[in-house]
Amino acid sequence: MTGAMPAVLGAAWSLLAAAFLAALVLLRRAPAWLSGGGGGVSGLFQDLIRYGKTKGGYGQRPAWLRLLQVPKRWFTHFYVVSVLWNGFLLICLFQAEFLGGSLPSWIQHMHHALGRDSQSEDMESQHFSVFMVLLLLWLHSCRRLAECLWTSVFSNGVIHIVQYCFGFVYYIAVGSTVLCQVPTNVRNGEEFSAQICWYHIIGVTMYIWASLHQHRCLVILANLRKSKSGKVVSLNHSVPFGDWFERVSCPHYFAEVLIYVSMGVTLGLHNVTWWCVVMYVLFNQALAAVLCHEFYQKNFSSYPKHRKAFIPFVF
Repeated sequence: MTGAMPAVLGAAWSLLAAAFLAALVLLRRAPAWLSGGGGGVSGLFQDLIRYGKTKGGYGQRPAWLRLLQVPKRWFTHFYVVSVLWNGFLLICLFQAEFLGGSLPSWIQHMHHALGRDSQSEDMESQHFSVFMVLLLLWLHSCRRLAECLWTSVFSNGVIHIVQYCFGFVYYIAVGSTVLCQVPTNVRNGEEFSAQICWYHIIGVTMYIWASLHQHRCLVILANLRKSKSGKVVSLNHSVPFGDWFERVSCPHYFAEVLIYVSMGVTLGLHNVTWWCVVMYVLFNQALAAVLCHEFYQKNFSSYPKHRKAFIPFVF
């Protein structure tokens, strides 16, 4: 990546990562201040970082904060937008690279302002790498949408309206970031040959492995609320067991990070902007995992003590 404008993407993702890292450090280092109840600055902070089951148990929230919340099951909306938006970008890129079409003019303006300009001899693999990652991102969104609709059993938990709006911005931004990693001399129909490299194979293999484990963990969570026949019998929270739950409290969050790491591998390991995205996902998921881990420890006296919150044996 060269020039001042392309650096904007990396800087924006780095700032987001730093914000979630700061929230995580504050949560860990200043528990006394944060336990001061549901009002004031600490209450607003808690409301913005917590959602679902972790939103209760830290004090009574003021009425005005309770007005700014929506059902957690509306997470589904994020994946609807992601499937549509990233599917649209994928079709545009496919047409430009393979079918002799052109990117829409507004995408071209965004692409030339924020995209990569590369003189690398490995141009073919760069184009194919970005196409592969956009495809993986779209498939990930499709799977998560299907899981929200037909696997997960949502309780009556809520999320803050700011978190809800941020989710839409995030899924639009992450797909746009991938598209901007195509070198700015996108072929627009010139002859293109897909060159599969070793890092494509490793990245896709890692993606499939992490996705399978994430799905298994989500099925385990859903089954806690279902009978053997598959009927929902409870919306209460229980301690999950099996698969990666034997090592960490939130393996589905850990798997999410691995999925984004696999995309970084598929891009060839050298894309700085994407590793800034990975850092954001890492700290975002770590914060959520710590809150969930604390919830389990607080509400289940027999919770396994050997389990870490997020990364097996580490954190």
